[in-house]
Amino acid sequence: MRAIWTGAIGFGLVNIPIKIYSATQTSSLDFDMLDRKDHANIKYKRVNEQTGKEVKWENIVKGFMLKDKYIVLEDADFEEAMPEKNKMINLQSFVKLQEVDSIYFDTPYYLEPQKSGEKAYQLLLKALEKSKTAGLGSFVMRNVENLAIIKASDNVLVLNKIRFEEEIRNPEELKIPSSARISKAEMDMAMQLIKMNSKEFDIKDFKNEYSKELMKIIQQKSKGKRATIRKINVENTKASDLLEKLKASLA
Repeated sequence: MRAIWTGAIGFGLVNIPIKIYSATQTSSLDFDMLDRKDHANIKYKRVNEQTGKEVKWENIVKGFMLKDKYIVLEDADFEEAMPEKNKMINLQSFVKLQEVDSIYFDTPYYLEPQKSGEKAYQLLLKALEKSKTAGLGSFVMRNVENLAIIKASDNVLVLNKIRFEEEIRNPEELKIPSSARISKAEMDMAMQLIKMNSKEFDIKDFKNEYSKELMKIIQQKSKGKRATIRKINVENTKASDLLEKLKASLA
């Protein structure tokens, strides 16, 4: 693994030097974009809108449109905006994980202590485990400020980026029924169905089956075989059939 951010965690007046590593990897198949005619790879170029010529990476800068004019920002400008957050994740408060709605959770990362930070890292790890809390703070990575929550998990500190409140859309635009009449029998059967299928969560029970099935099709086509297309028709349950379908589910 390669570190994608280097800095420190601020725990009171204690600074813990750490490195951030991505905690996830894709389990989806990696497809290339090809020309249907000759299967040649499709390449994307960075082209100047006015001249139509390709632009080298070293000549590309970031700009913000302000009053019909682009203001160009250099790397130093991004550093200057909040220099402390470019190098420090200051834990401002500690919260119970169950108090944070899952809608706010985003990307997970592993935190690794740097030299001289091992003992302080272990202290924070054990303190979070004992208090059953997670540290809340913010930092800047790739020129973007991120709200972050740090928790102890399997003897390692895990950082989850979490979304700001203004990033969550208001669901009021959705058409959600609020006056549907649910009978006692329907509710009792729904609760029974949930109870019958309830068990402790184990992520090992879930696999990326779609990628496996796609690989089977790829292997079949590589041998000149035509894949069998399975058509699935989803029959939506009508309100009048709800009780009958619940009974059948419990059979």
